[in-house]
Amino acid sequence: MQFSWKKKNNMVCCMKNIIGSVTTSNGMSSVLTEISAVPITVKKDHGSTLLDEDSVALSPNGKAQEEIAVKGLESYVGTTASMEGIGIVKFLKGKRLLITGATGFVAKVLIEKILRTEPDVGKIFLLIKAKSKEAAMERLKNEIIDTELFKCLKQIHGNSFQAFMLSKLVPVVGNVCEQNLGMEINLIDEITSQIDIIVNSAASTTFDERYDLALDINTRGPLHLMSFAKRCTQLKLFLQVSTAYVNGERQGRLLEKPFSLGDSIAKEKTTSDCCPTKHLPMLDIEAEIKLAVNTKEEASQDDVVAQKMKELGLARARIYGWQDTYVFTKAMGEMVIDNMRDQIPVVIMRPSVIESTCREPFPGWMEGNRMMDPIILSYGKGQLTGFLVDPEGVLDVVPADMVVNAILAAMAKHGAAGEPGMNIYQIASSVVNPLVFQDLAKLLFEHFKSSPCIDSKGEPINVPKMKLFSSIDDFSSHMLTDTIQRLGRGSSASHEELSKRHEVVRRKSVEKSVEQAKYLANIYEPYTFYGGRFDNMNTQKLMEDMSEEEKKSFGFDVGSIDWNDYISNVHIPGLRKHVMKGRGMMS
Repeated sequence: MQFSWKKKNNMVCCMKNIIGSVTTSNGMSSVLTEISAVPITVKKDHGSTLLDEDSVALSPNGKAQEEIAVKGLESYVGTTASMEGIGIVKFLKGKRLLITGATGFVAKVLIEKILRTEPDVGKIFLLIKAKSKEAAMERLKNEIIDTELFKCLKQIHGNSFQAFMLSKLVPVVGNVCEQNLGMEINLIDEITSQIDIIVNSAASTTFDERYDLALDINTRGPLHLMSFAKRCTQLKLFLQVSTAYVNGERQGRLLEKPFSLGDSIAKEKTTSDCCPTKHLPMLDIEAEIKLAVNTKEEASQDDVVAQKMKELGLARARIYGWQDTYVFTKAMGEMVIDNMRDQIPVVIMRPSVIESTCREPFPGWMEGNRMMDPIILSYGKGQLTGFLVDPEGVLDVVPADMVVNAILAAMAKHGAAGEPGMNIYQIASSVVNPLVFQDLAKLLFEHFKSSPCIDSKGEPINVPKMKLFSSIDDFSSHMLTDTIQRLGRGSSASHEELSKRHEVVRRKSVEKSVEQAKYLANIYEPYTFYGGRFDNMNTQKLMEDMSEEEKKSFGFDVGSIDWNDYISNVHIPGLRKHVMKGRGMMS
């Protein structure tokens, strides 16, 4: 069937009765098979693009911005939270969920919180990429159940912990990149007849990911999931974990508004700059997928394919007004969901930079290097003494447990209501509680000055105050000088040939260090000089709907975060413990 794409307390709280506070693809074969089979009906219930109603979100000034703010508040007048609030725990009881990206950072925090707050939840089906049922079960045990994140649940359930977890968590072999999610046929009817909620947290989050892989997971993945959702007879809600940075290169205060197919941020910017004659093609997702397939087929060698696909993704993203492949393909994923949803209630959660847990299940838990962590670790080790960043700019950060709490609140509110619609929630700090880069640099210096990392000889590493640069040339020059000084001036060996060899090794080491720093700076530049600030009016309203007890148990008020305390006493200690595994720390 043919269709047209249109448009402060670090104490662990594990008491039973007290609640504290990617998949990848092997290719793009048959990439259009399912797309062609799914008719897409274009809806016009919120306009064709954000520009139509909210183009002034590109600029924080002006009368129209004020009018939009007032219009956005109209629906909130007169609403108050009942004593019961949203009823999050009540809603979770007996509910059956399908969660993708189950072995990922956010999904694990979500699973832990659900099981800890409502042990009477129904089955939670976890889509896991694996070769067999046995391999999926092994991943469930090794990457979820046996991780430190679940130690509070272990304390609660004691010897029955394993039995409890396996009674709730059901590993399902599958892949969001495949039709029917790659599930076995006999499982499809069983799952589609049972699940109440679908949570899609599967994603490729690499900024410069190969275009074919990013499209496969971040754009086609939601398409496959929506096709699956339409077969679910008991479905009450589809919840997509996206990112606030789908707003791309927009500037100023950015409202919580949905995308329509064909939306282009570059076109918004062109029109707002009063240059309507500039030609910009309509964003055509089907054409983008075909372009990725064709480009991949034209390249012959694997290393050539990988580089070409990375370059293609970045180029296509920037043509349409997004800073990188990751956020571009996530935005297209949102567009696909909106145009396929029909009568399915949909929630899109847009967190900004997700970092370590603030309070639950204990402070500082994280997994892998998040966005700002390579910079923090390199600075603490004395390998990076400056960075390319706007000193007055803002790093928009939100702790993982607050993101999960907001997910559960939105899930309960809209899952219980069961009303068709597209609901957007931005979980972000840049408007209500901005963390300024120059303040962050001071916090890092103060932390590592008082708690230095240890070098290979057991000596403390003394770090200087971090220098912040506004140009890549100044930053590169600084890194070259600093690296040469750090690595020394070569060998003092008397043998001339040996000295030459040492000098060659030293020079290569300097070049590698400088190139790595420049690469990191180029990748992060769209974020360290980001001009957008994420409005969270819908998220604030969601908090207002909660009871006082729910606010204590499921709080996500980012405005309450003390950044000094969080960065110094929660995040960096968590980073050193869970990512560095205690390496480079004083005994």
